[in-house]
Amino acid sequence: MSEESSKKRRNKFKMPDSYIILFVMLIIGAIATYIIPAGEFEREEGGLVPTVIPDSFSYVSSDPVGLMGFFLSIQEGMMEAANIIFLILIIGGAFSIINYTGAIDSGIMSLINKTRNKKILLVVSLATVFSIAGFLGVLHTAVIAFIPVGIVVAKAFKLDAIVAVAIVYLGAYSGYTIAGLDPITTGFGQEIAGLPVFSGLWFRFLIYLAVLTSSILYIIYYIKKIEKNPNKSIMGENKFNETNEEVVETDHGDFTTLRKIILIFFAVCMTIYTVGVFRNDWGLNEMTALFLIIGIGTALIARIDGNTFVKEFVKGAQGMIYAALIVGLARSIVVVLENGLILDTVVNSISSIIEPLPVMVGALGMFFFNLLFNLIITSGSGQAAIVMPIMAPLADIIGITRQTAVLAYNMGDGFTNTIAPTSGILMASIAVAGVSWVKWLRFMLPLLGVWVLIGVVAMIIAVSINIGPF
Repeated sequence: MSEESSKKRRNKFKMPDSYIILFVMLIIGAIATYIIPAGEFEREEGGLVPTVIPDSFSYVSSDPVGLMGFFLSIQEGMMEAANIIFLILIIGGAFSIINYTGAIDSGIMSLINKTRNKKILLVVSLATVFSIAGFLGVLHTAVIAFIPVGIVVAKAFKLDAIVAVAIVYLGAYSGYTIAGLDPITTGFGQEIAGLPVFSGLWFRFLIYLAVLTSSILYIIYYIKKIEKNPNKSIMGENKFNETNEEVVETDHGDFTTLRKIILIFFAVCMTIYTVGVFRNDWGLNEMTALFLIIGIGTALIARIDGNTFVKEFVKGAQGMIYAALIVGLARSIVVVLENGLILDTVVNSISSIIEPLPVMVGALGMFFFNLLFNLIITSGSGQAAIVMPIMAPLADIIGITRQTAVLAYNMGDGFTNTIAPTSGILMASIAVAGVSWVKWLRFMLPLLGVWVLIGVVAMIIAVSINIGPF
């Protein structure tokens, strides 16, 4: 009887939705503005974003967030994240048009047939390709666009939505965690620290290989586990969300010449974007425009009439509403902390703790501070602008190289992006696949522990060899 009652209690309990979790965090952030003293650094204009002037911190009059400010922060968060929100909606519409033609599903099935159902080979290949793009700094914001590809692969092999996200998101972020050739994170951070841009590439590449290898092995381990016992799936009985389940058994037919042309057109467009990132500093806005081109171009190639195009495009965008709005809510947490003037206070307090520590402890302290601080500021350039002007001279004081300080920022920024509920990219990616943040956290925490261990070893080696600017 007691077992039945406990089972009923478990059945009654439901994990809160990601929106509820973020809203609670927003409340905690607002309360913190009444407890943590307000303070500000002076900032120097120029470059990508204004950068902090070291030793310029001063306490200012407290400006806690009130009731109206609390709710206005949600609107402000939506406005500040508008470029990502509209990108997600446009991606949803464009992929809906491509899916209408059956090009993606038939293409993936053709690839699966050619690999003779060697799912592990396919998973490793896809994750590696995405990781290279992440290492180059061209995919971490665009990763949302490829989650549907992961869903198709995961369904074809009868896996679950966790695997769908892991193949694409963890693939990309295995490269982005160290971002060896990313001008916006590594390049900007090294520029602030006074280092040659993209210096220390050999060491970053070794870290990248370690992170990628651990990620692939972990994904394979999870796949083997749920193949052996489907009940071990973190997703439970519903392996995919209801929207995605509708297309599980859909037969899209052969991989025809028309469908090949559509996928080639998509690949050409993404190649153009990649070139644009490096040559013309393209970002999210250009990607949004490109996906409009992809949607319209696909309709023209497939000869989809105007009314059908509008219907399918809007249907695809509607399916992304949940993922799009959660980005704005995540951003509103940062808005509350910024408006309450407590972010700079947190950074100043941590730097004052790290400064008197021994060399190795201080270096590891930098790394762990960035890991935690990234849960608040998940923007790579935003975090660089706040912490690197402080970390660079702090590195000189405690006796480590500035390259080591940049590594601490890099890995700190990259690693916890994979669990931070304030990350619009993460929350949108898992929402597209129908994975709750709590379920993703259960999957990701063991791997994050491995990544952190890799980061600790990398920091110890960097300090031991006194890694220089080259």
